[in-house]
Amino acid sequence: MAFLLAQLGAHASERFSQRVEALGLTPPDVGLLRMIAGQPGRSQQSLSVDLGVVPSRVVVLVDSLDHKGLVERRPSETDRRHHALHLTAGGEQVLMEMRSVASVHDDEICAALDPEERSVLTSLLQRIADEQGLVPGVHPGYRQLGTRRKSSGQRPAEGAAAAANAGKDEDAGANVGGARQASHAGGAGQPSPGGGKGGAAGAKRGANA
Repeated sequence: MAFLLAQLGAHASERFSQRVEALGLTPPDVGLLRMIAGQPGRSQQSLSVDLGVVPSRVVVLVDSLDHKGLVERRPSETDRRHHALHLTAGGEQVLMEMRSVASVHDDEICAALDPEERSVLTSLLQRIADEQGLVPGVHPGYRQLGTRRKSSGQRPAEGAAAAANAGKDEDAGANVGGARQASHAGGAGQPSPGGGKGGAAGAKRGANA
């Protein structure tokens, strides 16, 4: 069951990404637009809390929408330390187009079900989501975006140190392995720690070779 849900989810996400790409958007863009439209004037901090990501990640996402002319930051009327986020006229237009795209997407993904079955499936999936503690309307993928950003943002010095340490460990492993092989083979003709017979046998094998 869980695998089937994951399989369908991955397929649906890929198809949705292809559809919104035609509008110059990504799935994270669409989710953010919906959240801002649902609560106009909300702050970046509140988005950070709902999405479960660090505030700096939200700034990057909002910057992208701002540059596309879909979202604007206004001074907050209640807290001057924060910006109030609002959709622009262009953002409202894109959101209307997105509703049409989402409807077509749902119809395609659920083409095998009749309206009653779709209603039942929606209800069952919502029960599962609620029981798992998922935030309504928020895709867990936002948290993965923050993780990838953190891992890919490793500073050069840190990366060099890690590479150096990895190289040292690898060299040490190779030296230990080489020493063990030499000891077992006895190719150097040296006496083994256990006595002279092992060394003599190794020397004899070396001479015969």
